[in-house]
Amino acid sequence: MDKKKPANVDEYLAQLEGIAQAKCKELRSILKEIAPEAREGLKWGKPVFESSVILFAYAAHKSHLSFIPTGPALLPFKAELADYEFKKDSIRFFYDQPLPIKLIEKIANYRKREAEEQGAKWKY
Repeated sequence: MDKKKPANVDEYLAQLEGIAQAKCKELRSILKEIAPEAREGLKWGKPVFESSVILFAYAAHKSHLSFIPTGPALLPFKAELADYEFKKDSIRFFYDQPLPIKLIEKIANYRKREAEEQGAKWKY
């Protein structure tokens, strides 16, 4: 990525190259379908979707894309995530593999519902 700090999500994506940009745009499109009313912005240098709380974030890295829906939103999907690298709050999707669209949709829908129904905050 360029050293210039992006001011918005479009600038963030424009600074990416090749497969990183394509995968981020694909993930963004999926998340927009799940939360069309959510505001997009940058937090911690990463694109986020937020309503009254941050719903999810994502970030491009050298060899992978991170999808960050929070740890509690990942817990119900641990078995389905067995083939992926994941940490406390994020999942890594490597650029040389297709995005698991249905899994992303399930996790994002769960996180959105959790946030709307329980007022679930971003947890650390």
